[in-house]
Amino acid sequence: VQLQASGGGLVQPGGSLRVSCAASGRTFSTSIMGWFRQAPGKEREFVAAISRRGGSTYYAESQKGRFTISRDNAKNTVYLQMNKLKPEDTAVYSCAAGPRISTVQSMGVMVPRSYDYWGQGTQVTVSS
Repeated sequence: VQLQASGGGLVQPGGSLRVSCAASGRTFSTSIMGWFRQAPGKEREFVAAISRRGGSTYYAESQKGRFTISRDNAKNTVYLQMNKLKPEDTAVYSCAAGPRISTVQSMGVMVPRSYDYWGQGTQVTVSS
């Protein structure tokens, strides 16, 4: 599967932004989908994950209540709605597909190596 992220940009602190990730191939609907981010000089960090049908989600603690992950299997697209953005949210946001991950409650859902396919990322900058 190929993944293409889009929707990044510059936003002021407290603002909102939605990034999208379009997938090609049959693996999308059979994969746990995740969002990760990486800031300059820092390791890749888990943001959120969503189950195959979209009924279950899992978030990193720092994103709970601010970010919402969703998916549309008819469009082969996963979304990340980000609200109340902070300067520390500045990073390159990448989506990933994990067909081997069993559920979003799995320990591996937060681990990058659990995912088999990655998009190229989209830059999100939060600054005034």
